[in-house]
Amino acid sequence: MARGKCKDVPPDTFFPSDGVGVEVARRICADCPVKAPCLEYAMENHIDHGVWGGTSERERRRIARRRRLAAAQLAN
Repeated sequence: MARGKCKDVPPDTFFPSDGVGVEVARRICADCPVKAPCLEYAMENHIDHGVWGGTSERERRRIARRRRLAAAQLAN
């Protein structure tokens, strides 16, 4: 977080209550140097709320679902 573009932005920016707020947060994340590690942190820690690594809660649920399906296919 110390190297993220979010470090100088109020935290509530990343916990929006509407789609417009999500887009604002995504724009901040778009070219952040730690976008990928931020997303992985949220995924590994099952963080359900807010925008992390440029993704919304819904997007992270989709990513998690795809990863589970891929892991299940590899296990078979």
